[in-house]
Amino acid sequence: MMQPPTAILAIGRNYSDHAAEMGGVTDERPMVFMKNPASVVGNGDLIRIPRICREHGPQVDYEGELCVEIDRDCRDATEENALSFVRGYRVANDVSARWWQKDGSGGQFSRGKSFDTFCPVSELVAAARVPDPNALKIETRLNGVTMQSASTSLMVFPVRRLIVDLSRGMTLMAGSFILTGTPSGVGAARKPPVFLKEGDEVEIEIENVGVLRNRVTEE
Repeated sequence: MMQPPTAILAIGRNYSDHAAEMGGVTDERPMVFMKNPASVVGNGDLIRIPRICREHGPQVDYEGELCVEIDRDCRDATEENALSFVRGYRVANDVSARWWQKDGSGGQFSRGKSFDTFCPVSELVAAARVPDPNALKIETRLNGVTMQSASTSLMVFPVRRLIVDLSRGMTLMAGSFILTGTPSGVGAARKPPVFLKEGDEVEIEIENVGVLRNRVTEE
């Protein structure tokens, strides 16, 4: 079992094409929500769709993302020193139960994104091996079919800006994760929608960071 992070801060609508496909727009400031640290599992572990997600039909989706891990307590970072607080990077899947995200929790995202196993992450890659986190190809494949393909250069708020913004007046504790958002191509936006089901395999690859593979099962 992987050691849970101190906290998980996640960013919504950080790729304009994904915001558009979900019927939203990008914001002047990052959209921030939290995921339960207990949702974290490792590379190769199962994504387990809980029984509670059957109550409103198929709804569990994938979201390939770059994960930033904070190395030491960080408060009021500057543009100049923001990346010095990064321990390293991981590939992440911000697994999302869409009904619970949008309708089941008063409009708050956290519940639908915090079920157990809903935050698979790959092994840590040291920050020194990733000179520019906003110059990486990111691709998500479902059962071998490419569903998302983009570059982290398309982030509305790049990694450096996210660390500066999130640490203003608030300490990002050592060991915290920042999930930096997902590009277009998620299952909920497809016609017809494509949601995760028993036996599926999700594979997310980020250049210079690694590959995250997880199979899906249903409780």
